[in-house]
Amino acid sequence: MTEYMKPLPCPDADTTAYWQWAKRHELRMQRCADCGEVRFPPRPMCPACNSQRDEWTAMSGTATLYSWVVVHPPVLPAFAADAPYAVALVQLDDDPTLRLVGTVSDVAADELAAGMPLEVWFDDVTEDVTLPRWRRRQPA
Repeated sequence: MTEYMKPLPCPDADTTAYWQWAKRHELRMQRCADCGEVRFPPRPMCPACNSQRDEWTAMSGTATLYSWVVVHPPVLPAFAADAPYAVALVQLDDDPTLRLVGTVSDVAADELAAGMPLEVWFDDVTEDVTLPRWRRRQPA
């Protein structure tokens, strides 16, 4: 594996489980164990009922492109070779209130369209870190 030179996530007490599931190539979200509210980013208390009990529930991994921005130079040196590139906001099909930021790996920035169906894939960027990324959804 070549050395990954871009910034990596720094998991904390609330986000460690998210990154552990990603390492297993599973997209899971924190769900309140009392009221069932799904939340992202992970946090210690449910914003709906104030419970501190949670569980991690599997998501389908399907989403739609909600919005995006195309990043142009100047950028940080670690991202210079990628520019211009799109940063996407995807809306999970399981729960439209959940939106994640990421990259769409197989679509040129000028081909992106709101509502485009996407699916998650997992990029093992180091031995310890796996990043969820997005690609055009494959036909079933």
